[in-house]
Amino acid sequence: MTTQVTTHGLLVGGVESPSASGRTFEVIDPATGRSIATVADAGPEDAAAALRAAHDAAPGWAATPARERSRILRRAFDALVARTEEFAALITAEMGKPLADSRGEVAYGAGFLEWFAEEAVRINGRNTPAPSGNGRILVTHEPVGLCYAVTPWNFPLAMITRKVGPALAAGNTMIVKPAEATPLTALLMGRLFVEAGLPEGVLSILPCSDPTAVSDTVFADPGLRKVTFTGSTAVGRKLLARAADGVLRTSMELGGNAPFIVFGDADLDAAVDGAMAAKMRNGGQACTAANRFLVENTVRAEFVERLTARIAALRTGAGAEPGVDVGPLITDKQRANVAALVAEAVADGARVTTGGHELAGDGYFYAPTVLDDVPASSRIVRDEIFGPVAAIRGFDTEAEAIERANDTEYGLASYFYTNDLQRTMRVAAGIKSGMVGVNRGIISDPAAPFGGVKWSGLGSEGGSEGIEEYLVTKYVALPAV
Repeated sequence: MTTQVTTHGLLVGGVESPSASGRTFEVIDPATGRSIATVADAGPEDAAAALRAAHDAAPGWAATPARERSRILRRAFDALVARTEEFAALITAEMGKPLADSRGEVAYGAGFLEWFAEEAVRINGRNTPAPSGNGRILVTHEPVGLCYAVTPWNFPLAMITRKVGPALAAGNTMIVKPAEATPLTALLMGRLFVEAGLPEGVLSILPCSDPTAVSDTVFADPGLRKVTFTGSTAVGRKLLARAADGVLRTSMELGGNAPFIVFGDADLDAAVDGAMAAKMRNGGQACTAANRFLVENTVRAEFVERLTARIAALRTGAGAEPGVDVGPLITDKQRANVAALVAEAVADGARVTTGGHELAGDGYFYAPTVLDDVPASSRIVRDEIFGPVAAIRGFDTEAEAIERANDTEYGLASYFYTNDLQRTMRVAAGIKSGMVGVNRGIISDPAAPFGGVKWSGLGSEGGSEGIEEYLVTKYVALPAV
C-alpha cells in the first residue's frame, strides 16, 4: 500500500485553518519510517483562538435540547460506521496496527457515539420532599463547562470518541490535543462531527509538536473546568498538578500492569485464546494489555508450550498487508525500550521460548516473544511493556496468585481463568484493579465503565458512569408548597 503525503490544517472551532505560526510537523508511518503527511503545528495563538471559539459557543450548545445533541451524535455514529474502511486505513497508516485491528477500533470507537447519543436524553435529576417537611429538594445536573482532552496514539479514534462523546452529550464544549504521532485520525473525526451538524466553536482539534505550549495556554484560561487524559502515569501526574491550581474536574486513565492468571482448573484452550487477545491485540500496545502472566505450576509447562506455538506462528509486518497479525511499534524509541526490557529479563534468568529480538528492515518491528521463568525482581514485571512480549511466572496457591497480581502500583485491568465459581468470586473480590476479566481476554465495552485504581488513574469512561464525569450536580432548595 502506497500512501501519498498529504497536508492537513488544524480544526479550530470546527473550521480548518493553518497554524498561526505557519509551522508544520511530519507524521511518520511506523511500518516504513517515512513521512505520510504534513500537519499544521498548533501553538499558543491557536489554543487561544480555540478557547475563544469554545467560550462563544458554550451558552448556545448547553441550551441545545438534549434530543438534538443526541441526533448529532447519532449522525456522527452512522457516518463513522459507513466510512469504516477510510478510517481503518488511516489508523493503520499513522499508527501501524493491522487493518483487522483498525476495523475493530472503528467499531469500538463508534460504539461510544452510539452509547452517548442514547445517554444524552437520560440525564436525570430528582425532586423529592425534604424529610424535615420544610420544603422540597430539587437536584439537577448541568454541563461541567469547557473541557480539555489529551489523547494517546495507540487508539487514535476510540480515545477521541470515548471523551468527546460524553462531553458533547452533556452539553460541554471541548478542545482536543491528540498525540503528535497520530493526529490524522483525530482531524478526520473532527471534520466528521462538523459534517454531522455540530455547531461551530463546540469542538477544536489541535495537533502540535510542543504540547506544553498548548496546554499552558489552555490551563491559564479561567473558564477551563475539566481535564481528561489517557496516557502515562508520569504525564498524568503533571496534569493533575496543573489541574489542582484551578480546582478542575479530572478523569485520568493512566498506566497499567495487568496480570493474567491461569489456574490449574482452567480450560487451557480458552486460556490460550484469551492470552492471545489480551496480549497481542494492537501488538501489546494497549494499557489493558496483559503484562504479567501468572500460571499455576501444575499447568505452566503445557500453557507455555501452547502459547509459544501460537505466538511463534504470528505474522509480523506492515499493517496494511494481507494476513499480518502484528504491526510495528509506534517509534524506534519504543522498540528500543521493549528490547531493553527483554534483554534485562534474560540477563536476570528468564528463558526465551520464541522471539526475543528486533526484526531487520524498514519500520519499527519487534518479534512476538514469550519469556518463561521471569524472576520477580526483573524490571519487565514492574514496568508496562507496551509491546508483543508475554512474560510468564509460576505460582502454587490461589493466595499466592492474588498477592502477586496485586504486587504493583497499578490497578487498571486484570484477567484470570478458572472453572471454579467460588474461586471466581474470591479472586474477583481480591484483585485490586478497576476492571476484571473472568475467562475473557477482551473486556472493553462502551456500555461499561472503564477506569482504574492506584497509579492507573481516577474516574471512569464509558457506561452510564461516563457521562457523569462531564456533569456537575446542583441542589435547589424549594419552599414548602
